[in-house]
Amino acid sequence: MTTMLEIIHRDDRLAVVNKPAGVSLLADRSGAECLWDTLPDALGARPLLVHRLDKGTSGVLLIALDPEVQRLLTRAFQQRQVRKYYLVWVQGRLQAEKSLRVDLPLRKGRKSRYRVAGPREQIRRSDAGWQLAGGSQEDGFDSITRLRCLAAATDRTLLLAAPKTGRTHQLRVHLSWIGHPILGDSLYGRPDAPEQQAPRLQLHCHRLVIPEFGTFSVMPPDDWLRPGEPSDAP
Repeated sequence: MTTMLEIIHRDDRLAVVNKPAGVSLLADRSGAECLWDTLPDALGARPLLVHRLDKGTSGVLLIALDPEVQRLLTRAFQQRQVRKYYLVWVQGRLQAEKSLRVDLPLRKGRKSRYRVAGPREQIRRSDAGWQLAGGSQEDGFDSITRLRCLAAATDRTLLLAAPKTGRTHQLRVHLSWIGHPILGDSLYGRPDAPEQQAPRLQLHCHRLVIPEFGTFSVMPPDDWLRPGEPSDAP
């Protein structure tokens, strides 16, 4: 990796690092260096997988250093005991006085993509959020996200997103299907569209709250858009 890995926390049982954007956590078909290859030297210990962040996503990543801690944390994620908070810039103006709930089940689609388990035209918006019209759900897994508006401009909105479930690509699919794709998302958005231009996928894992282990947080890096900054900034 070209930049030094930031270690947020390190003890004999657990390490927490700030994952950079644009680096795969595990090896992929591209053959490029992945984060996992660098962790033994960076941490001085054998890393044990707990959870994952997409290649384009930056932010808080937990690494177990003890098999028992790996089991405890894996179970905590599976049982939805970990509270997760992401910062995300999305296309379009999405203002709300209160938090909104996206309750749209997901299922696997084509070409390694995921989709809402129901017709797009059956997604309904209310004061509380989005859900599928009654009886329109196809086979899928329940997927719930809470959204809160932090800043809004005419062409984009900064949200705090809290996924209550942990489905693959959940935030990216939910935001795309409600009409507000994440800036820089080449898989679920239209990155060639001027209004979606960004220096990177604008998705950052800002804070994790883990029972018995504490709270870990990190601010977005320099390649993150700031309020008032042009979205096509280099």
